[in-house]
Formats: sequence, structure tokens, C-alpha cells
Amino acid sequence: MVNLCASGQDIHLSQFYETPLLRNPALAGIFTGDYRIQAVYRNQWNSVTIPYQTGAVSGEARFPVGQHNDFLTGGLQLTYDVAGSAHFQTTQLLPTINYHKSLSDERNMYLSLGFMGGFTQRQFNPAKATFDNQYNNGSFDPTAPSGETFVKYSFGYLDLATGMSFNSTIGTDINWFVGAAYYHFNQPKVSFLNDKTIELDPKWEYNAGLSAPLGDFGKLILEYNQLKQGAYSEVMAGGLLGYTLQVSSGATAQNNMIYGGVFVRWNDAIVPVIKLELDKVAIGLSYDVNVSKLSKASQSFGGFEISVDYKGFFRNANSSANKLRCPRF
Repeated sequence: MVNLCASGQDIHLSQFYETPLLRNPALAGIFTGDYRIQAVYRNQWNSVTIPYQTGAVSGEARFPVGQHNDFLTGGLQLTYDVAGSAHFQTTQLLPTINYHKSLSDERNMYLSLGFMGGFTQRQFNPAKATFDNQYNNGSFDPTAPSGETFVKYSFGYLDLATGMSFNSTIGTDINWFVGAAYYHFNQPKVSFLNDKTIELDPKWEYNAGLSAPLGDFGKLILEYNQLKQGAYSEVMAGGLLGYTLQVSSGATAQNNMIYGGVFVRWNDAIVPVIKLELDKVAIGLSYDVNVSKLSKASQSFGGFEISVDYKGFFRNANSSANKLRCPRF
């Protein structure tokens, strides 16, 4: 018996840097603060067909371990994705845990190991689907039998992922990280026909990022992400250039900043981005300008995306405000 792998890919977002748990479980907690809540919504291919809609919400909290040199981050990732006329829907609930091991007494160098595991459900609406047998001489007959027999219209499975990351500083102000993750390593079965030979392709994902100040009123953020899942591969990279609107003071204060930038999904899209940071809240807007072979049909219209980020520090002895030199993203 030969095992078959599913040809579908995981959801992907242009503001991938706003969904760290979907990039790598070991990126949980790699941010400026003790806790963070993020949400991203995407609407894609509205100009071509029934739009694909994707939503992702995540939360993270980081706590000191032992002598406060090491840290532990707990997180939770929720995703919702619906596509096509048959309303093919995927819903995920994925708890995450990440351990940050300090490699320096100055707390500016950390090796992190993360795990993510949870439940995924997939379903579709058969009443909204159409099949070849329902077309006669080019005309669609909704009363004609489809000729298809489905054992079920929904199913669920356990999904597991793991990853590692390393983050440190250059000098006192430049922060950087690299990481790699492996998703679906348990190769879950994904079939509406109870076919045990159809498995979800494992996915490798590679990450890198850098954050550097530009004088007293500027900031540069660079992000890179690469993934490989079955026959599908994707490379996306770009950066944001920030300007300080208002300077804040204190260990837990955040400067108000406005960012503009561009990301490129290789052979697929150019993505301009605008982002506004106001104290603990950040809002990002992006739009995919399609440059793939589908650009003629889509008229270069791709996907609109909005993200919201809220983060802060605990007001107790567990706060990392004065204990970490990195990360500072």
C-alpha cells in the first residue's frame, strides 16, 4: 500500500510577522513586553471568485524561570479559513509552549525550543457544491445526482509542530533572530472518504528578522520567511521603515511610530504595508498586488489584510521590563 499526501497548503498571510506561532512555535515570546494579543484578517481573490477569508487570533504570555535568567512562554493560536463556493472551512485551536534558555549572563542571547499541538477541524457544505455529473450539454441541473458518495462532510485531527530559534543583539540596540520549524510531523490523515492513505504534507519553515534603530527618530525592521510543504514552496521577505512620532520615557514605555514598507512574495505578489504604533496598540494595513500568472484574470488585485497588535508589561516582580536586553521587536 502506498501512502498519498494531500496537495493543499496551510493558510498563509502577507503580514506573516504578525502571526509568529504560525511561523514557528519557538517565536512565541520574542517581542518587547510580557504579554501580547494579535489578530489578523485577510480577504483574497474578491476580483476573481468567491473571496477566500482568513482570520487568526493569538495570545502569548512570558514568565521568568529559576533565577530569572530563563523564561517560559505560553500561547494559544486560533485560526479560521473559508474558501470557495462549497464553503470549505478549516478551524484550528493550537496551544503553544516555548522555553527560552539564556546563554549569557547579560540576558542578551537566548536559545528557544517550542512545541505546538492542538485540534483542527475541516468541513464543507455539500448543498453549495457542484459536480460534473450535474452538467448536461453545458447546462447545470441542480436536481441531477452528483454521482459522489461522501462518508462525512466534516472531520477533525490532532496536529503537532515544533521549532527552534536563536535571538541575540549586535551592540546594545540591534536585535536579530533566526529559526526553523517543522509542522504536521505526525502526518495527520485528511480525507472526507475515510481514506487512511491520504496524509497532510509536513512543512518546513525558516525564519529570520532584524530590528535596528536609525538615529533618534527612526527604526528599520527586516523580516524573512521561507517554507516548503510538499510540491509547494514560498519565499517572502521585506522590511518596514519607521519614524518616531512621539518619544516615550521609562522602561515599559513604547514610542509612537509610523511605518511604511514593502514585502515580496516571490513570483506571486508585491505587498505594500502601512503600520501605526500608538503606545501598546499597533495597527497594520497591507494589500497584495498580484504579479503571478493569475494577474490577467485578477487584474493584479490580490488580498487585503488588516492586523491589530496589543502588548505590554506585567506590573509585578515577574515583569521582564528591566531584565532583558533582547528581544526588542
